[in-house]
Amino acid sequence: MTSPASSAVAPILDHVVTDVRDRMDEAVEIYRGLGFQMTPRGKHTLGSINHLAIFADNYLELLGFEKGATQVRADIMRYPVGLNGLVFQSDDSAATYEAMTRNGVPIEQPLEFYRPVDLGNGRQENARFRVVRLPAGTLSGGRLYFCHHFTKQLVWREEWRAHPNGARNVACVTLAAPDPGRPAALFRRMFGDAAVRDVADGATLAMANARVEIITPAAVRQRFGDAAPDPADRGEYLAALTITTRSLAMAAQVLAGRNGVRQHAGGITVDAGQAFNVTLQFVE
Repeated sequence: MTSPASSAVAPILDHVVTDVRDRMDEAVEIYRGLGFQMTPRGKHTLGSINHLAIFADNYLELLGFEKGATQVRADIMRYPVGLNGLVFQSDDSAATYEAMTRNGVPIEQPLEFYRPVDLGNGRQENARFRVVRLPAGTLSGGRLYFCHHFTKQLVWREEWRAHPNGARNVACVTLAAPDPGRPAALFRRMFGDAAVRDVADGATLAMANARVEIITPAAVRQRFGDAAPDPADRGEYLAALTITTRSLAMAAQVLAGRNGVRQHAGGITVDAGQAFNVTLQFVE
């Protein structure tokens, strides 16, 4: 079925989210050890905490909560450790909400919040956002939402984009789905037919700065072998990230001697067991 003309929302990857629950101290040291420069710890007004790896025009977020926290966000508690957030960019959250509503996409009212940003030398400013979320369960193994940044200058800071492993951008997000046609149909409703292409082993959502590949769990296991993540009893789940690097040699130098790192033709793979249940691939 042809998607409605009103679905002309350009898909752009804003960021991806890895849920680390109450193990943030451990997670941020692991990702630093993998060669990512992580931002200082942030705390949202919603109660969650995070560290970011900022790239050229998207980023990776480690999201969790403090040990012993008595109030924890339900939207992150319902998921296991691992990649669970696929976040699209919005420059107008109200217009995004209206477009999704017109297209019959289940969508929640925009929600605004902020977090203080440590700029060093005692300086601090608030990074402000408004998110437009698809309801829990729309994608059974993860969260889908749009993020409208009001203060991009407090997120994409040049000094945070230099990574010892040479990371430049998230280029691909791998989504495992027993029926790839189901999330593909959702993306068609969200972004229009032209953004989604059926391929031999699933489907692909093309974005301005990345892509989402949708393949079966069996294909994930076949491709990544022992490096694949634990599905944690989920059928659909976000499985892997492909990250472009300025130099595979830089990445290899940082990752040398670490367990679960495999060099192969065209790239380097880090086992999900060494990256909080996310398979990482580095490519040039």
